[in-house]
Amino acid sequence: MSHSISPDLSRRFSPRAFAEREVATALLTQLFEAARWAPSCYNDQPWSFIVTRRGHGSGYAKLLDCLVESNRMWAVTAPVLVLNVARRCFLHNGQFNRHAWYDLGQAVAGLLVEATRAGLHAHQMAGFDAVRAIQAFALPAGFDAVAIMALGYHGEPSRLPSGVSEKSPAARERRPQTAFVFAEQWQSALDAAGGVT
Repeated sequence: MSHSISPDLSRRFSPRAFAEREVATALLTQLFEAARWAPSCYNDQPWSFIVTRRGHGSGYAKLLDCLVESNRMWAVTAPVLVLNVARRCFLHNGQFNRHAWYDLGQAVAGLLVEATRAGLHAHQMAGFDAVRAIQAFALPAGFDAVAIMALGYHGEPSRLPSGVSEKSPAARERRPQTAFVFAEQWQSALDAAGGVT
C-alpha cells in the first residue's frame, strides 16, 4: 500500500542523462539555501559543498576525475558536479560527531526536494575515490568527502555513451513500510489503525 505524499518527494529520481542547459547561479543558491535549513545535532551544521560547473574553471574536471569509470561515463553529461563534505567533529567542543554524515544526508535531502520543485534532478554517487577528492580540493584534516552529486535538468537518454542506459522513473521500486517501520519492538508492524500486528 502506498500513501499520498508531496509530489516533490514522489517525482524525485536519479537520472543519468542530463540536458546541456546550464543551471543558473541564483537557482543553485536557492538549492543550497534549502540545505542550509536542515536540522543537525546541536545545530552544528557539519556539511559543506564544493560546487563545480562545466566551463567554469578546473574544478569540474578534477571532480569528474575522482569518479569511478562507470560513473564518469555518464556524469560528464551533467552541467554541475558537487562534492558533499562532512566535518567529523563538533565546533563547540571538538568532540567526534557520530551524526555528521547523517546530518549531511538531511541537508542533501532538503536540497533534493527543492531541486525537484525547481525542475532539476540530481544523481548521487558513492563510486568515487574519496582520498583523491580530499587531495584534489585540499580539504582540511577532519573533513570527509562523502559523495559526489551530479545536478542539472533531465536530458535525452540518447546523449548517454554506448553501454549506459537510463532507468525509467516509473520502474523505481521501494520496500513496503511493513519491511522497515516497526511499532514498539523490532519487526512488529505498525498497522493503519495505529496498533501492533
